[in-house]
Amino acid sequence: MADKAAKPGVAFDVANRVFFRLYQASNLMHRQGTRYVDQYGTTTQQWAVLGALARPIVLEKGMTVKDLIEFLDVSRQNLTAVLDRLEGRGLIERVKDKDDGRSRRVRLTRKGTTAWDGMLVPIEDFYTKALSSFSHSEQLTLYKLLDRLKTSLTQI
Repeated sequence: MADKAAKPGVAFDVANRVFFRLYQASNLMHRQGTRYVDQYGTTTQQWAVLGALARPIVLEKGMTVKDLIEFLDVSRQNLTAVLDRLEGRGLIERVKDKDDGRSRRVRLTRKGTTAWDGMLVPIEDFYTKALSSFSHSEQLTLYKLLDRLKTSLTQI
């Protein structure tokens, strides 16, 4: 008699639902989020890059491509295409790293900073609407849980 494959248990079913729901939420976040920045001709991927570069800690100096890849957790191939489009629109520039002449840094241009500043109102509106059913405490809990999941995923 052939061994039958074990039926997935309750733990599998819950995990399957969690990951499927995250997949759905991610797709919806991209689709709905793009509507909020569409007037700027920007996608959620471009929004993420602009947001990373607009952080006060990197605004003036920019970031290396390697740092952006690690910060956004994307592939070089995907990031390069996004950077090419943003650079073509004059929103970012690639400049030689003053500390390492072989390396280049990516930073917002003045036009990029202005575009980012304009996008902040619709982005905040998107965040507010998307998280409206969560209390502040629940938002913090969700963040912490997702951060723990991200950490777990990086370790497998």
